[in-house]
Amino acid sequence: MNAIVRQSSGFDVGALSELSQLETASVIYLRLWSQGTVGHAEIWDDLHATLGLARGQKILALCEQLFTVCDRLCRRPLVRNSVDHAYISADEASFARLVATAVEGEREEALLIAISLVRPDLAPMLIDLAAQFGLTIKQMHIRGGLPIVSH
Repeated sequence: MNAIVRQSSGFDVGALSELSQLETASVIYLRLWSQGTVGHAEIWDDLHATLGLARGQKILALCEQLFTVCDRLCRRPLVRNSVDHAYISADEASFARLVATAVEGEREEALLIAISLVRPDLAPMLIDLAAQFGLTIKQMHIRGGLPIVSH
């Protein structure tokens, strides 16, 4: 399944500015990934600049796994706004909360969110990928990274 990317929408449920830095970065990376090679290159530039070559490559592979699950294994295509859109869709909000709850160790809450996105047998895998991804975003923030959030 491919994502539906919108320039703007009547289905926005909140503003990016209302999200935590972790949630905002999660949504922006999700949006960038859906742009194909141009977005992937932007993610790579950010990862490489903040984490270095080896760790950046490892996390880019993690991003590929996570976003491939979101693109191909979700119950339906996720609705995503364009990268510069100031508001978030319900699907983007769900993804951001999944990452945040997975990082915070709220497994039950993360499981409920994951099951709404993918089949129950895939939910634990999605939670694990989201937790690894979210922890990396937090690490990048600590290192002074995350220029991507300024989009």
